[in-house]
Amino acid sequence: MKKKIAILGSTGSIGKNLIDIVSKNKNSYKIILLTANKDYENLLKQAKKFKVKNLIITDKDSYKILKKKTKYLNINVFSNFNNLNKILKNKIDYVMSSITGLDGLKPTIKIIKFTKIIAIANKEAIICGWNLIKNELNKNKTKFIPVDSEHFSIWYGLSNNKNLIKKIYLTASGGPFLNLPNKKFKNIKVKDALKHPSWKMGKKITIDSATMMNKVFEIIEAKKIFDLNYKQLSILTHPDSYVHALINFENGLIKIIAHKTDMKIPIANSLLFNDQIKHNSSLEQNIFKLNNLNFKKINLTKFPSVKLIKLLPNNSSLFETILVSANDELVRQFLNKKIQFNEIYKNLIKILKKQEFYKYKKKIPSKIDDILKLSDYVRFKIISKHI
Repeated sequence: MKKKIAILGSTGSIGKNLIDIVSKNKNSYKIILLTANKDYENLLKQAKKFKVKNLIITDKDSYKILKKKTKYLNINVFSNFNNLNKILKNKIDYVMSSITGLDGLKPTIKIIKFTKIIAIANKEAIICGWNLIKNELNKNKTKFIPVDSEHFSIWYGLSNNKNLIKKIYLTASGGPFLNLPNKKFKNIKVKDALKHPSWKMGKKITIDSATMMNKVFEIIEAKKIFDLNYKQLSILTHPDSYVHALINFENGLIKIIAHKTDMKIPIANSLLFNDQIKHNSSLEQNIFKLNNLNFKKINLTKFPSVKLIKLLPNNSSLFETILVSANDELVRQFLNKKIQFNEIYKNLIKILKKQEFYKYKKKIPSKIDDILKLSDYVRFKIISKHI
């Protein structure tokens, strides 16, 4: 029997990778639901190719266009996630949640009860709303698999040894400026910051990689997902991006989880969890890449964003929402050439140390709206230059 799956954010890079994997295993999987924000053209192409009967597209104009285009097709089109109970009448086998940004939080939480396994590739949802996600996972006995290459590697490497963890190291390529002299950081141009040496990613996450902010976010995710403290987590630069995580155990052993820079590997393994993975040449590894791993400690003068970890509370709080939202807006301003590269961190630290935001370290999000309203407020303050 084919396994039933849904893909939230099917027209993004993670979604497209998963679609490609499914296309090579058509006899094993049936797609029940696909979703997108605006890209109705690709969404419709995917639906036709895989005979998907249910689509959600959240942009109003795109919804109207898609509704017209599917008028005489056997396809149901919805404008939001409020009708999941009509689409998914029984628990399906697997959901990929890959909607980017905080827009992915509500859909992720809403769909948990409708699936046996949920793979989450949305870092903002985990960083800002992990306590809410975890409650839903426990309540509905849904299995969670992280998809980010670092967190999937930790998840895969831990097995039943969680209590033996001494230290976990996440690796960072160092982005395009690993070897750039410190004095040249203030003159960095947008086009240079977008030249990532290892990964092909969207603009926002590429800038986060260049500032090392992406790795700060991954440390927060790892702390929450694996219920660790920040002292158990650290970052190493590793230009080849071949090793994604190292787990140092109390018993003296170290596990190194490595694979090439291809997100299809963690995506495929999350989908094919407990299944036999067919031989695929794209999954093959170059073992000689392990000859010179070149791990180094982070240069905090060059990448001061990493120091922000010391400001974070040990408990889940709304402070993480301020961090994510402020960084989002500052990166947007850099991409629009309104601020310089080194001003991303300078403005971010200024915002996080403001008294009006500091109090949120002790506030735990009790509902999704707590997170979304605070995020909107932070963005408004920055856009209005009140900060």
